[in-house]
Amino acid sequence: MASAIYNGYWSPCCAHLLKGGTMKKTSKLICLALAIAAVASAQVNVVATLPWIGSIAKEIGKEFVSVTVLVKTSQDPHYVEAKPSFIAAARKADVLIYNGLDLEIGYLPVIIETSKNPRIQPGRIGNLDCSRYVVPVEKPTSVDRSMGDIHPLGNPHYQFSPVNILHVAEGIAETLAKVDPKNETFYKGSYRDFQAKWEQKVRQWDSMKLAGRKFIAYHNLFSYLTKDFGVQFVGYVEAKPGIPPSAKDIERIVEVAKRTKPEAILTTTYSPRKEVQSISEKTGIKWVIVPHDVGATSGAKDWFSFMDEVISILAKER
Repeated sequence: MASAIYNGYWSPCCAHLLKGGTMKKTSKLICLALAIAAVASAQVNVVATLPWIGSIAKEIGKEFVSVTVLVKTSQDPHYVEAKPSFIAAARKADVLIYNGLDLEIGYLPVIIETSKNPRIQPGRIGNLDCSRYVVPVEKPTSVDRSMGDIHPLGNPHYQFSPVNILHVAEGIAETLAKVDPKNETFYKGSYRDFQAKWEQKVRQWDSMKLAGRKFIAYHNLFSYLTKDFGVQFVGYVEAKPGIPPSAKDIERIVEVAKRTKPEAILTTTYSPRKEVQSISEKTGIKWVIVPHDVGATSGAKDWFSFMDEVISILAKER
């Protein structure tokens, strides 16, 4: 008996439409639709909290995964609230992949609990905290509310760290292989491809020689660039993370800028501009927008191009 195959999937209900080795046009369309539906139903349903996580999951899973990203790049990831659409997505998830280090503490526990989805509950294969594969920086010895929005588990913005991201990509590949064991070989191969591209990109980024370059940042977002590339941050516009700077804070950072002569003031698409522009006007130091995640700028289409843009911006500010 002849069969209808699409992307390696056979649609048995199309068999009766095959006659004499040919199909009528309508029959072909029906078979194609059914075969495509079979592919879609076979995909692993991945829900990622942040765009960079969704990007890497898609890079590893390709056509075998369907990825839904919860947080938009226009949002400050520190201040996201649970939405009904988040819960609806979580209910259908085979795998929930998130940043961890308490970055999603304000909404993710509610989503997981309310979803009633046993596949993504803590301790299950489908619950993937990417920070398990990360060595955090800036883990405080003590925390209190007077210190501002301090992350007690360490700085959660490790999307800027190629070293950590390679381990995260491997963890995603391992998890997808466990959830979808029939495609384990594919996921492992995708990770090897990712690793090869990573090695080429790291050589390229290292050649930009960022070590020792000095910057001011609005928020303490870029610390992993210090660890991986030797970039120096001489000050932050926010004296305390998450607390808007006062007039006194602005005066302080202006003096720091005049004394240390950084190459630029870095901010993001979601951060306030007024204070950064004021500091720039008082010091003559230019301010630049650096993408904080995949999709934050038109050029940051995936994690690799996101890092390309970050490194390129820092290298140009001489």
